[in-house]
Amino acid sequence: MTDADHNIQIEVNTRYLQEHSDPTSGRYAFAYTIDITNRGEAKVKLLNRHWRITDDNNRVEEVKGPGVVGQQPEIGPGQSFQYTSGAIIGTQTGTMQGSYELVTDSGARFTTPIPAFLLAPPYTVH
Repeated sequence: MTDADHNIQIEVNTRYLQEHSDPTSGRYAFAYTIDITNRGEAKVKLLNRHWRITDDNNRVEEVKGPGVVGQQPEIGPGQSFQYTSGAIIGTQTGTMQGSYELVTDSGARFTTPIPAFLLAPPYTVH
């Protein structure tokens, strides 16, 4: 997905963490790796994140805060920043979606959406 106005591309890969999950107690752990690529012409800095994590029981957890994994990365034109984090939900499958708030060198703030992506163990969804 690419933010059309500022050319910020977001790619997400997820994986189920069986070793950190306990289905008998309703604990399903996932890792997600996000690549943020700046396809624009100005350097940007990631200021804040906002996540909406929804399990199959429609339980929603909102996560907001500065940066990602303790960092507020600056991403120059043509550069990428990659990080891995995790989420725990109470059902076998769920979704995440959200946004990043970024700022350009000139001080223009903007929000880049992160489309919904699936959290699911392998072979559970066709």
